[in-house]
Amino acid sequence: MSANSADPARWVDVVLVKGGRTKIRYPAELLQDDGTRIVVRAPFAGGAVRDFGFVRFEPGDVFTEYYWRDRWYAVMEVRGPSGELKGWYCDIARPAAFSGTELVVEDLDLDLWRSADGSDVRRLDEDEFEESGLTEKDPEAASAAVAALDQLERLAREGGFDELLT
Repeated sequence: MSANSADPARWVDVVLVKGGRTKIRYPAELLQDDGTRIVVRAPFAGGAVRDFGFVRFEPGDVFTEYYWRDRWYAVMEVRGPSGELKGWYCDIARPAAFSGTELVVEDLDLDLWRSADGSDVRRLDEDEFEESGLTEKDPEAASAAVAALDQLERLAREGGFDELLT
């Protein structure tokens, strides 16, 4: 399946799985699927305001989400209702699976945030990752997850994600 500028807009369901169960499911517009990278756009699916202290996600925010079939992460560009860039939220996840109208992503707990101006880069949820037991259950996946987080942090500190998102 391929979506490009010649194809009509299409909607898919993004399904975020965590700990073997669906954590959240939401509709998103499929912007691109080149066979390796899948790009979707969706309004903030969290319902109520989520204030993390360093960023606030709220109704009206728009996420352009980049998923890969061969990489252990997803990168979400976050914009406010008027289009201002808030930053990038990155999920460490198993490579995405896309079948029919479902894009399934298994969250591995680790996350990274990079503010729009790059002044704030932070690793998130390392405690949740440790508590998940993935290191014992699936050491190869745990190693891939940590390597993915390290790679994204390096890119974030060196100027951003342009090489991934263009």
